[in-house]
Amino acid sequence: MTGKPPGRFITLDGPGGVGKSTAVGAVARLLAAYGEQVHSTKEPSDLPLGQFIRANADDYDGAALACLVVADRHHHLAQEILPHLRAGVTVVCDRYIASTLVVQSLDGVPQRYLLDLNAGLRMPDLAVILTADPLALAARIAERGATHRFNRDVSFPAREVARYEDVAELLRGMSVPVLVLDTGAASPAAIAEQIASATLGLGNVSTHLGSAPASTQGATPA
Repeated sequence: MTGKPPGRFITLDGPGGVGKSTAVGAVARLLAAYGEQVHSTKEPSDLPLGQFIRANADDYDGAALACLVVADRHHHLAQEILPHLRAGVTVVCDRYIASTLVVQSLDGVPQRYLLDLNAGLRMPDLAVILTADPLALAARIAERGATHRFNRDVSFPAREVARYEDVAELLRGMSVPVLVLDTGAASPAAIAEQIASATLGLGNVSTHLGSAPASTQGATPA
């Protein structure tokens, strides 16, 4: 035991091409400049199962892929996220439960099933949802090259944006603080500043040591 208050768990989710990785790095640097201890990470994780998912995402779909993603999340929490939080370190994570509720839902998995898979997991102290115009997202993805089957579907960005709006409301219904930011309406620096400010405003006490509820608590079907 360190005697420190637990760290804050900040997650950044959003459609492909919205700038999550850029924002995670900028937020981590900004919080560190403010004197915070910060650890940045991502999902799928850099642990063996996460690496397997990244290398084989096109070979699995539906419930099979969803189960792999959530299994990696359990291991990621146990091996990386929770130890840092217990040590008083703020963790900034690129993708978390919101991404599963969007991407795997659009991959044909019912929302109730996804909520049940994630039941009992640590919820974020702040869930940031990044969004942007779907046409701008599609252009960014085309420019950098589609890397998996979701991005090869030209209709996917618009469906992702719409679904993230629904998931933001779902998380709010779970009493998770949600911050929605349009990366097309502000500079990366301004986006990072808003996230850092919201993080610092949470105080030193983690408010979501509780777990994700199962589907029986007010979930709606996908």
